[in-house]
Amino acid sequence: MTDTQRGERASPVREIEFEIDESAYPFVSASNRLDCRIELAEMLPRGDGEYAEFFTVTDGEPAQVDDLARAHESVDTRLLSGGENSALFEFHVSDECPAVTLAELGALPQVVRAEGGTGRIVAEVPPQYDAVAITDSFLDRVPEAEFSAKRETDSLTTPFSRTGFRRELRSRLTERQREVLEAAFEAGYYEWPRECSGEAVAAELGISSPTFSEHIHAAERKLLTMVFEESRNRNGT
Repeated sequence: MTDTQRGERASPVREIEFEIDESAYPFVSASNRLDCRIELAEMLPRGDGEYAEFFTVTDGEPAQVDDLARAHESVDTRLLSGGENSALFEFHVSDECPAVTLAELGALPQVVRAEGGTGRIVAEVPPQYDAVAITDSFLDRVPEAEFSAKRETDSLTTPFSRTGFRRELRSRLTERQREVLEAAFEAGYYEWPRECSGEAVAAELGISSPTFSEHIHAAERKLLTMVFEESRNRNGT
């Protein structure tokens, strides 16, 4: 282990927490109107300042959630799956979303949840970033938020060990899905700002854009399933 690695390991990770009681944000207003629980499972960059956010909705009618989300001009919504008591939505949002704002400031949102009209956001700040500066900048950009807590943890939260994650990933993705996902990652498709378009990755792989979209979304869906399962295992649900 190098001296640099020892220093990084010794530096604490700051965890910052905020509350938001503001109907301007769809996940908060929907939880209030429908008395349900809405929680962010994953957030992926889509380019041009937009992100795809995947939310689970518990104890809420999917059609009503969809209607409320579509009432916000800055949000495009798509129901991915729905059952009697839960649903999975994909929201396309811009930097008006508080979770996106935190991510762009350098924090890592770990909990983005709303119940009964009260939103809660918990993010981890890596050692190389200033938690105070991020908190101040976030509150300037999201004045509806209220700072509620700051804690220290030993390390960043990771749902899988590296070896376990790779093993699980290989077991779930087809060879083609893994090839497309790796090519997109290496080309900078997930960087911000995006370094390579889906069309360019498709051309590099010698496939059509619709085929690329089919494989990349299938791979992303399986990765999200892994996230959901790990989250449920940690929460005992």
